[in-house]
Amino acid sequence: MSISKVLTIAGSASQGSAGIQADLKTFQEFDVYGMSAITAIVANNSKTGQGIFTQPIESIEAQVYASLEHVGVDALKTGMLFTKDIIERIASLIQESEVPHVVVDPVMIGKMGSQLLRDEAIESLKRDLMPLATVITPNLHEAARILDCPVPETPEDMKAVARDLYHLGPSYILVKGGALDDYPAVDILYDGNSIVELESERVATIHTSGAGCTYSAAIAAELAKGSSVEEAIHRAKSFVTSAIRYAISFDRGIGSTYHAAHRTHE
Repeated sequence: MSISKVLTIAGSASQGSAGIQADLKTFQEFDVYGMSAITAIVANNSKTGQGIFTQPIESIEAQVYASLEHVGVDALKTGMLFTKDIIERIASLIQESEVPHVVVDPVMIGKMGSQLLRDEAIESLKRDLMPLATVITPNLHEAARILDCPVPETPEDMKAVARDLYHLGPSYILVKGGALDDYPAVDILYDGNSIVELESERVATIHTSGAGCTYSAAIAAELAKGSSVEEAIHRAKSFVTSAIRYAISFDRGIGSTYHAAHRTHE
């Protein structure tokens, strides 16, 4: 049998709700073959003095090459990359691989408040990685940080930001409006010509850890299977909305999106 193949290049979230763990759970739900290259291990806790452990460039290279050599990659997504050096090397590996679909989730701040992209790495993200992207998926705060502008407060603001982000080189821009108060959960998709608004109900929950990772992973999975960008995003939004609607609480702060929800509850 043959199956579509997707690689995630991102951080490992030891608590299981985000990062590589969320991506692989999403790939399984979308019936694609998931692979991973871990850029950093994120294990924030109250007992140790450190919670983020970046991986050596040589380790990241080896993981990417192993996926390309032994399996092949139909689509890939990037998540937490953290440093300028990692971003630059990942960008060169993507160019070398000629993978047809690249989803860039410009992960900057975790749900628990951790800084997941160093300040000096933002220019590298914009210059080296974004022009290689089929689609980038910033949330409101990430979009504002990339453009050094105020955080969008309305859907019209989001449209303006999407147009500005398009000039950085991606083929499509998806600005996620999950944090937009007083509006439904609206996202803005822009391809340089037309804007599409994707709207769903706003779920009243704090348990959204991993939602952004899950969304971008679902898009990558659908692109690998041959969907158009707009089809992929529609299906991914439906999937992540279900994952938030049936989110898991651990009674210890912010809980996790539930990756099996679309299959088991919808």
